Amino acid sequence: VASIVASHFAPEWVLNIKETGQVWLVDYTDPNCPGIKMIEAERFLHDGGWDSTKRYFLVAANARNKIAVIDAKEKKLTALINTGGIKPHPGRGANWVDPEFGPVWATGHIGDSVVSVIGTDPVNHPDSAWKVVRTISALSSGNLFIKTHPYSKWVWL
Repeated sequence: VASIVASHFAPEWVLNIKETGQVWLVDYTDPNCPGIKMIEAERFLHDGGWDSTKRYFLVAANARNKIAVIDAKEKKLTALINTGGIKPHPGRGANWVDPEFGPVWATGHIGDSVVSVIGTDPVNHPDSAWKVVRTISALSSGNLFIKTHPYSKWVWL
């Protein structure tokens, strides 16, 4: 398991089962008999985090250079996104509002200096949702984590 987060829509844990390429939604309503919904995503899952609405969980399949998007409300895979970089590694990723594309989520990459910025608003920005809308060249040769804060004007790699 590479990451475990709590759903904001149900009493569930969202788990990445790394090598299997599955994301499990584990219903813990009955701790003696947890229910598990297995969602096929992409192999070699690693770190991931929520979009700004906390509905969509974006997780890196870093050996495949993709991001899988899981809809925690509908309990399904929404998209597989080619990141345009080598080995995405977002930690929890970073959310901010892009002036052109609206809400976005970003990941850095272990294998190169690309930061991939992904549109995350299928309602108000459907043309850019679940696509890399910007790539930013970082000053390093790669990174492990990307962070920001709603009150910060900076994104940290």
